[in-house]
Amino acid sequence: MKKIIRTPENRFDNLEDYNFQSNYLNVEDGLRLHYLDEGNDNNPTVLLLHGEPSWSYLYRKMIPILSNNFRVVAPDLIGFGKSDKLVNQQDYSYQKHIDWISAFIEKLDLKNIVLFCQDWGGLTGLRIITEMNNRFDMVIASNTTLPTGKTPIPESFLQWRAYSQHSAGFNIGKVIDMGTVQSLSEKVFEAYNAPFPSEEYKAGARIFPTLVPIEQDDPESIKNLKAWEKLKSWNKPFLTIFGDEDNIMIGAEKAFQKIVPGAKEQNHKILNAGHFIQEEKGEELAELIIEFYNKNTTANNVYN
Repeated sequence: MKKIIRTPENRFDNLEDYNFQSNYLNVEDGLRLHYLDEGNDNNPTVLLLHGEPSWSYLYRKMIPILSNNFRVVAPDLIGFGKSDKLVNQQDYSYQKHIDWISAFIEKLDLKNIVLFCQDWGGLTGLRIITEMNNRFDMVIASNTTLPTGKTPIPESFLQWRAYSQHSAGFNIGKVIDMGTVQSLSEKVFEAYNAPFPSEEYKAGARIFPTLVPIEQDDPESIKNLKAWEKLKSWNKPFLTIFGDEDNIMIGAEKAFQKIVPGAKEQNHKILNAGHFIQEEKGEELAELIIEFYNKNTTANNVYN
């Protein structure tokens, strides 16, 4: 029996710029996922997938702008934000995260999705688009990749993985702060720590870096390789927006631009930002998503 805990609601009281209504959905028996659902249901859907160790708070600057044009859906991955947390690290896996978000998409019956994915949001989301192709219309990949173990792992990532396993405190706010060019304010720092009142709540955040496949014979590397093969025939619009100060993901955008047909003739961007690009360039990212959508939506440009 999996042990599940929920962060006390009062931990999220009075968070700066996070005045969105909470929604919940069971993605597995007894496992509740939290998500934001803003804007008009009749508008096209933008799905915002966060990564490690953040949560939907990362999208607070983007949602108000995007919700003028889209239905904006931003889930908290299981183990993060207001979503349920599994206490035992072994209850998390790469595939389980994909299963949970896939179930979420199916239960909400999301269609014609414009996906924005960063970090683990891409490791999950880019697999999901190849398995649920008919539900997605466009993709924006930011500071992310699909690792297959074929390319050398940056020393910076190995250091991060070691820190996640051996750091006594594993301060989530500090991790976010280390991944941005500009320092976080004290209130923002506290907001990123809010979901994790004690070590017991950090199992998902702790284990995530070890789930990144770095060997070619890792079963998830093999699945990612298959996803890359499918991306070679992805003709729907595909945009990359990366940060120039992200020393783990730097250069990873080139693979998408080279391999994905839908990435041709798109206005790819490199912004002056770190790994958590939404924190530093949220408003600009939202405008770029709107621009990307409008450019690729014409009477002669319909994707099924």
